[in-house]
Amino acid sequence: MPKKKSGFPYEVHPTPMKGKDGRNIVYAKPAKGLKLDIEAVDGYCHEHYELKDGELEFVFKQFLKCASELMARGYRIDTPIGSFVPKLGLKREITNADEVDDDDVQLEGVDYNPGKIWNKAIEDWLFNGFTRVENPNVQELMQDTAHLEQALKECLKQRGFVTVKAFTIQAHLTDYSARKQLEAWTQGENPKLTKSTIGHTDIYTEI
Repeated sequence: MPKKKSGFPYEVHPTPMKGKDGRNIVYAKPAKGLKLDIEAVDGYCHEHYELKDGELEFVFKQFLKCASELMARGYRIDTPIGSFVPKLGLKREITNADEVDDDDVQLEGVDYNPGKIWNKAIEDWLFNGFTRVENPNVQELMQDTAHLEQALKECLKQRGFVTVKAFTIQAHLTDYSARKQLEAWTQGENPKLTKSTIGHTDIYTEI
C-alpha cells in the first residue's frame, strides 16, 4: 500500500534521441512494480477514508453500468475525474458523406479526457517531492548478448513463447528496448524468433 513518508518513486531511462552533447536524452517514469487493483484501492479507502468495505468497488461497477448505457444513447459523460466520450468510426472507406448509412458506423471505444484535475489532485499529495529508484542501465544491458539470450531462454522455458512484457521483466529492459531486441531476433538470414499476433499482443516463438 502507499507509503505516506516517501517521495514519488521514479526511474530514469535513456531515449533513442540524442542531445546536444551527442549522448542519449533521458526521461523519468514511475518506478516499476507499483500497481494496485480496485480491490486494493477499495481497501485503502475503507481504512483511511471511512468508506464502507467494498463501497468504492461497487460504485465503480454501477458507474460503468450506468455510464455505458448513457453513452450508448450518444451522451458525453462529464464527471469530477474527467470526461468520457463514445468514439465512432466507419467500417469501410467512404469518400461521399451521402453514402454513409447506419450499418457503416461502428463503436471504436471511449475517449477519456482527464483535463488538469488529476495534476492538481496529485500535486496536493506530493509533500515529499520525488525519490529516485536506481534502475539497470538499459544501454549496457542491450550490449550484453549473454544476458539477453539468457533472458530469452528463461521466457521460452516458462511459456514456450515470449511477449514484450515478459521479456521486459526478465531482461530488466524498457518496453521500447525489449520490443527492439525481440524484433531484431526476427530479422536476418538466420532469425531466432518468428512473430505472430494474437488479439493485440505480439507473440514471439523460437524457430
